[in-house]
Parts: sequence; structure tokens; C-alpha cells
Amino acid sequence: MIRITVRKRNGSYEELISRGHADYAEEGKDIVCAAVSALIINTVNSLETFTEDKFQAADGDGFVSIRFAGPNTDRGKLLMDSLILGLTEIEHSCSHRYLTVKIREV
Repeated sequence: MIRITVRKRNGSYEELISRGHADYAEEGKDIVCAAVSALIINTVNSLETFTEDKFQAADGDGFVSIRFAGPNTDRGKLLMDSLILGLTEIEHSCSHRYLTVKIREV
């Protein structure tokens, strides 16, 4: 299962951490993993291209993190809101079996 934890403060995103594999299907045919990966990668690329947000992204086998160095710009917040919308739609369509998204306001 992919477990995504999002941390926000005062409505601004501070961190997103994704851990695990969906195990929906064998490697290379796992559409849940592919969808989650595409959403996250596109968001990181869009944050770099369309915003002035300062952040660090890291990845590894079954791991991705995005950590912001300060408050989000309006565009950065919109891109992250869009990412969360896409991820939660996948979560609900899979009945929480392959993906969980938890958002924490700290």
C-alpha cells in the first residue's frame, strides 16, 4: 500500500511524504503506482517551472518527499491542492485498498 502523509501549517503545505508500493498488479503493470507517480512527478516539475516556491524533493525505491522551505505562493498552493485532489480521487476509487492519504494541520 502507498501511504501519503501531508503536513500543512496555516493553510500552507510544508511537506508531502509518500512511502510504499500499491501492489495493485505486478511491477510494470501497476496502474495505481503509475498514476500516483505521474501526479507527484508532474507536480514537482510544475512547482519548479511555474512557481518561485523553495522546496527540496527526494526519491528512492517506494519513497518520495517534497519539503517546502517556506510558505507556498498562490500558484504553489494551487498545484499542491490539485495534487491532493488527484491522489484522494485515486484513494476513493480504490476503496482505500492501495493508497491512503492523510493530511495533518500542525
